[in-house]
Amino acid sequence: MNFLTLPERTTGNRTYGLTSVIDFGTPIGELKNILSDYGDIIDIAKIGIGSAYVTPNLKEKVELYKEYGVKTYCGGTLFEKCYYQKKLPEYLGFLRGLGMDWLEVSNGTLDIPLQERVHLISQIKNDFHVIAEVGSKDANNEMPITDWKAEIQMLLDAGCKYVITEGRDSGTSGIYEKCGAVKANLVQELFRNLDTQKIIFEAPSAKHQMYFIKEIGPNVNLGNVKLNDVLVLESQRRGLRSETFFLEA
Repeated sequence: MNFLTLPERTTGNRTYGLTSVIDFGTPIGELKNILSDYGDIIDIAKIGIGSAYVTPNLKEKVELYKEYGVKTYCGGTLFEKCYYQKKLPEYLGFLRGLGMDWLEVSNGTLDIPLQERVHLISQIKNDFHVIAEVGSKDANNEMPITDWKAEIQMLLDAGCKYVITEGRDSGTSGIYEKCGAVKANLVQELFRNLDTQKIIFEAPSAKHQMYFIKEIGPNVNLGNVKLNDVLVLESQRRGLRSETFFLEA
């Protein structure tokens, strides 16, 4: 249908306006049904936490996502586990074997120094598309706003395709308060002098998604979206929900 005047959305092989879903073990059969209906509004799929290491038929799942043009990568927790156990070469080989060419570098659980992460990115950016994450999963770990901004820019300058702002799948850390409220002062500062088309804001709930759609627009990059929520999110982006009804076309 095309008779309504709606906010314009990026299409095809998007570089922004991304919907990045989190896959916590969706069975292959269910995933086939979801992608056959909604594959064109999903851009990236993260195999959540470290679950890729124990996911049955993982290669089949990666190939299924590829069939629908969805990029896949493993959650940063798996990267950190491999870093901690000094198994990064094995991890990179594991990804190559899966046909994955996207990789997340994070420090959500481990305190990996920024310079060390930048060094790692410089080593792998020619072989993988790197996504880096900023912020801690520990809700008690408060990071100054200036550090958020400097770290995001440094990671982008180092060669990352995108930087993710930590929010967890619960929306209770990083850019969110423990209660789930958006840290508005922090987020508003991230909008200043940073390329928001290169930032993926983790937004696991409808209220979080609506906040960023209202603040940045329908083509904001959103992550940690549940697979079953992608149609509702696309409706929000297009002004087809009460909370985003008056978005300008």
